[in-house]
Amino acid sequence: MNWIQELFQTESLKDTLIPFLDQYGVLGLEKALICYSTMLPEYVCKTKSTISKIKIDDIYYLEIKTHAISVYTQHGIYRKYGSLAEEQKRLSPYGFIKCNQSCIVSLKKIRSICNNTITLVNNVRLHMSQHYAPKVLIAFTHNNVSKIL
Repeated sequence: MNWIQELFQTESLKDTLIPFLDQYGVLGLEKALICYSTMLPEYVCKTKSTISKIKIDDIYYLEIKTHAISVYTQHGIYRKYGSLAEEQKRLSPYGFIKCNQSCIVSLKKIRSICNNTITLVNNVRLHMSQHYAPKVLIAFTHNNVSKIL
């Protein structure tokens, strides 16, 4: 079964997509997707010599060593200077949570949690400290339940 047939197996999507395509056509869908992708929130990664805009949905996690922050994304690693507390304040509205003293992770990118190990969708494994474990587990469980509903 190809992906188009799979899409139409979902009733709610089918009920939304068919009227949209009838009214606006494929070109309208393309324009809507482009509009959607340009509206996605971005994270600005700035150093002394560079500025990069990263789609927040592309970020897996951020890690800090001293004041050097590494931003791990689908498209590579970006580096900047700052504090993890500031980055957490900026990213927490988008589903990022602190999993240990030096790392914040996107709840959307977590595949599973076993003991104190977080496995991301790209198979990277992160350590979760006992101090942050309860909050991470609650947030992860809540995030997955709301996806189902």
